[in-house]
Amino acid sequence: MNAHPESGAGAQLTALQVMQDAPVIPVIVLTDVAQAVLLARALVAGGIRMLEVTLRTPQALACIEAIARDVPEAVVGAGTVRSAADAQACAMAGARFAVSPGYTHAVGQACHDAGIPLLPGVATGSEIMAAQEDGLTELKFFPAMQAGGPAMLKAWGGPFGDVHFCPTGGVTIENAGAFLALPNVVCVGGSWLTPADALAHGNWSRITALAYQARQLKRSFC
Repeated sequence: MNAHPESGAGAQLTALQVMQDAPVIPVIVLTDVAQAVLLARALVAGGIRMLEVTLRTPQALACIEAIARDVPEAVVGAGTVRSAADAQACAMAGARFAVSPGYTHAVGQACHDAGIPLLPGVATGSEIMAAQEDGLTELKFFPAMQAGGPAMLKAWGGPFGDVHFCPTGGVTIENAGAFLALPNVVCVGGSWLTPADALAHGNWSRITALAYQARQLKRSFC
């Protein structure tokens, strides 16, 4: 069963709601604020509302702010959150969730204080346990393919049966199904929904089509 969290600015989400909304969370790199709103609208038109805009460019926070302001149907989040300052800045810009490549207590506390759910990156059992000690059970498996792929997640299903994962890193439309077939995988993260050439040429219809295709992926969790 899919969750349908409210998209209004006042509604606070849980990490599980972020993960349940669709089979894929797009991992987005933006260098042009003028493209942010158009891209968000194209993804929403294809049925993808949870949008992870990574803090990898100087324009990222302005892009998050533009989407939060002008595309109320979208739920914009921030990726590549690596510090408490990052967490505070993205929350101030209007991000509704945060995603990190790893995990520290400081980042977790900053997200908690800002009222935004965090999907922290983990690649080992020790990292999972560290996140669990701080009460986090919805985690990003990163970099997914390089860290063991579906086989690793299947192995973790025993000792970490209460943890839900969003594998990201090397995930494509071709291998997403192998991840989504696992009972401990709620969704995947992927950059294939926003290819650089489609962004460069403003091919929003192509991005909508890719979002629609991603929305149709089957998963065992929900």
